[in-house]
Order: sequence, then C-alpha cells, then structure tokens
Amino acid sequence: MKQNALTDLNLLTRRPLFSGRVWTALAAATALLALLPLLNLIFPAGHALHVSAYAVALMGKFMCYAMAALALDLVWGYAGILSLGHGLFFALGGYAHGMYLMRAIGHDGVYQSHLPDFMVFLDWKSYPWYWSFTDHFWYAMLLVVLVPGVLAFVFGYFAFRSRIKGVYFSIITQALTFAAMLLFFRNDTGFGGNNGFTDFKRILGFDITAPGTRATLYWITLAALAGALVVARMVTQSKLGRVLTAVRDAESRLRFIGYDPLGFKLFVWTLSAVLCGIAGALYVPQVGIINPSEMSTETSIEMVIWVATGGRGTLIGPIIGAGAVNGLKTWFTSVLPEFWLYALGLIFVLVTLFLPTGIVGLARRIAARLQEKKA
Repeated sequence: MKQNALTDLNLLTRRPLFSGRVWTALAAATALLALLPLLNLIFPAGHALHVSAYAVALMGKFMCYAMAALALDLVWGYAGILSLGHGLFFALGGYAHGMYLMRAIGHDGVYQSHLPDFMVFLDWKSYPWYWSFTDHFWYAMLLVVLVPGVLAFVFGYFAFRSRIKGVYFSIITQALTFAAMLLFFRNDTGFGGNNGFTDFKRILGFDITAPGTRATLYWITLAALAGALVVARMVTQSKLGRVLTAVRDAESRLRFIGYDPLGFKLFVWTLSAVLCGIAGALYVPQVGIINPSEMSTETSIEMVIWVATGGRGTLIGPIIGAGAVNGLKTWFTSVLPEFWLYALGLIFVLVTLFLPTGIVGLARRIAARLQEKKA
C-alpha cells in the first residue's frame, strides 16, 4: 500500500520553483532592497536620495523577522504544526552569535577585563565551560545552527513520537520557551541575566557601528532571506512538501496508507528551528542587543500574527506580514506606545474574521476577479 502511495506521488508533475513573473518580481524586490545601504553610503545626509542609517538598520531588523516568520510558516502553514515557541530558537541563535560578539570586545569594556562587563560585575573569575571556543567566529556560527537544531530535534522527536499535536503541542512549545526565558533571566547562568548581551564593539575585526559594516550585515541578511525563501520553496514544491501537506490535512489517513509522519515532521521542524536561529544571529549585530525578552511568549505569538496577517502556507505572505505588522508597530510605539498591544490584538481578530487567508489570499482573490471580468 505504501508503494502505491509513493507511485501516486511520483506521478504528480514536477512544478517549477516559481513562475517567470514571480521570479521577476522577487529579483526586482531584492534589487530595490539592496539599494538602500548604497543610498546611505553614497549620498550625504540632507540629500534627497539619502537613506538614513536608522532606516537601513530598521529594514535589516525587519528582514530578520521576515526570515523567522518564513521558518514558522514552513511548520504551521504546510505541516499544520502551530508553534508558540519559535522565539526560543530565534533567541538561541542570537545568544550563540552574541557570545562571539561579547568576546570580540576584548579589553575595551568598562572594566577593561578579558571578561565581559557583566561577568566582572557578578564576580565571575573565568568563563564557564560552555563559553569555550566562542572567541572563534566560525565556531560561534556552528553553534548558531547546532544549538536550536539539536534542541528542536530532541524536543520534536519525543513530542511527535508521542503523537502530541494541535493545541497540546502549542502549549508545550510555549511552556518550553517560557522555562528557557526564566533560565536565561538568572544571573548565575552566565548569559548576562536580565540585561543579556550588549555594547558590542566589533565583528571579525571591523567596527560594528561603521556604515560599511552595517551595509554588509544588511546585504548578508537580505541574501539569507532570499536563500531561505528558495530553500523553503524547494521543500514545499517537492514530494516531501506534498507529504507535509498530507500530514497537515489528514495525518491519520497518511498513517493508514503506510507512511510514518515522524521523520517528515521532525525534518521540517528542525529545519524551521535552524532558519529561525540564523535569523536571530543576524538580528543581534544589527540591533545591538540580545536578552531573555526575545524568548517571551509575546514574541512567539507575534510571529504567529505575522504569518496569519501575511497569509499562512504561502511563504511570501509571512515575509509581507512581518514587514507590515512591524512597520505598524514602529509607528505605534513612537506615537501611541500604550495602545500597541491593543492594536496587535485587534489586527489578529480582524485577520481571523475577515482575512483568513491573509494579505496574499486577498490579493489572489482580487486578481482572480479582475481576470474573470476580463474574460
């Protein structure tokens, strides 16, 4: 029976990764975004074409959020796994990179010690064992991938093997990230406690605040987001993606025809965590801080709202949703900060009631109606 199912999947026609029109739109959007740091570097402040360093850093941060939303869409939109704990993977990637950035400060801290300032303040005499080798950039990059990946694999193995799904899985992921947040808040864990890591000076020997370094980090983030989109699209367009859709829509039937969903769910769950960790690692040097608040339940819930607003199960939609919601958040927190959480809740309610397929779904409906009128 399993062989028949595999044969059916093989009979499905291979679909192109993107249509020619979508490739063109993506290339144009990427080129447009890539121009922003150049406009900051080339034109002086006050020039009509000058883009401020703040705007470049803000767009870099939004792209990190977009990558995290894309990662969440892979598991929620295609496999039906609603995670309320992706903020943990995002923060772990950020902390792994933050450890390198803290060690790169050297003796330029307030206390001019070889230890980070927070360790001197808390009377640490040496680095704890888990800080070993974190002064090497590529080792830290390895941690960015391995720490969230291994945690997701181990957690997912036991959760999926026990057939925990639906709201129970969501609650467990939220409990996991909340427990991690409480752990990282402690001063004796060696992660800076409430303040986390900040006051970074340099990365790979370059001044981290220099315009050229900022521009390079921005372009790396843009390339990472584009690469993550292509990888996610390859997964969802493959036979694996079709099995994941079957897991989402009819897991019991999939088991009945001979498939064990464990491996498929575990793969996409781990891949999603790794992408989220990379997004967190790119976020830290551009924002200049990482602390346990990134693991808060609110952060993970906001990620869900980004995906829902843009359009679950579309890949492009979560990128748009992350940009739209965070753009609105930036405006609210500067003008009406006390009303932002009310506005966020209202967005989620309105999207759930009137835009169940998100912004991308609305755009597709409008395009279909226009096509009908032309016909």
